[in-house]
Amino acid sequence: MANSKKGLATPIWIVIAVAALAVGVLLGHFVIGGGGAVSLSGKTTISEGDLDSPIASYTYDGKTTNVSAREVIEQSSSLDAAKQDDGTYAVPSADDVLAYARNAIVLQVASDQGLSVSDEERDQYAQDMLQTTDYATVAANYGIPEDTVKKIVSDSALMKKLRDSVVTTELPTMPDAPTAPDDGNTDTATQDYATYVISLLGDEWDATNNTWARTDGSYYAALSSYPISNESATYAAAQAAYYVAYSNYSTASSQVSSEWTTYVNTLFSKASIQIESLQA
Repeated sequence: MANSKKGLATPIWIVIAVAALAVGVLLGHFVIGGGGAVSLSGKTTISEGDLDSPIASYTYDGKTTNVSAREVIEQSSSLDAAKQDDGTYAVPSADDVLAYARNAIVLQVASDQGLSVSDEERDQYAQDMLQTTDYATVAANYGIPEDTVKKIVSDSALMKKLRDSVVTTELPTMPDAPTAPDDGNTDTATQDYATYVISLLGDEWDATNNTWARTDGSYYAALSSYPISNESATYAAAQAAYYVAYSNYSTASSQVSSEWTTYVNTLFSKASIQIESLQA
């Protein structure tokens, strides 16, 4: 029985997805079959000796780059994990090849724009997304090499840096929900809840005069009926403020995603890819 592929499980895969690795398709020419050094017609597996031979190629900005099965497999797994009991490897799917090419193009664009990620920036990104910089443990948990984990994190951080440089929508910090009172009473009023609420209100609150600074904002519309002061606010008010803050975050996040998708698809419209007859 063939080994099951030990790819990226959910937590570390989210690091890639949230970091906005390239989405969309290559909108230029897409060709299946022909041109590769390995004839894959009808094949579902390849030998170890064919791992470094081209199974696809993509062209961007006038430059054509070959893609090997090894590169596609190692973008999210290890060769040991992918190796089957008979010593062969499953031919990478067309979707996996496309994902590799899309990411490679975006990373190249980031590099061409002079962007890079230092080890310190990589570690900070890992800490933010994985809450750890223990790459060895992450690698062991997901059955992939430590170097692959580091590359995934670095690539993801670099793409985020590119995204931040081209997206104009400002993404606010995702709010943390307020801590519920121990007694379950939503009318419980404390200084902590007041501090929490006012930290979210921003320029809608006048701390000097201990009242609303303006009444045309989204927070006032949701919280005007709650008793709020610098010294006291209820858990119910904190919840209402949280819902507004999270709604604002979600709206901005969707706009950021839309801008980023438009940007990368503009890049992909200038690219073409040729893939051998791979698995569907």
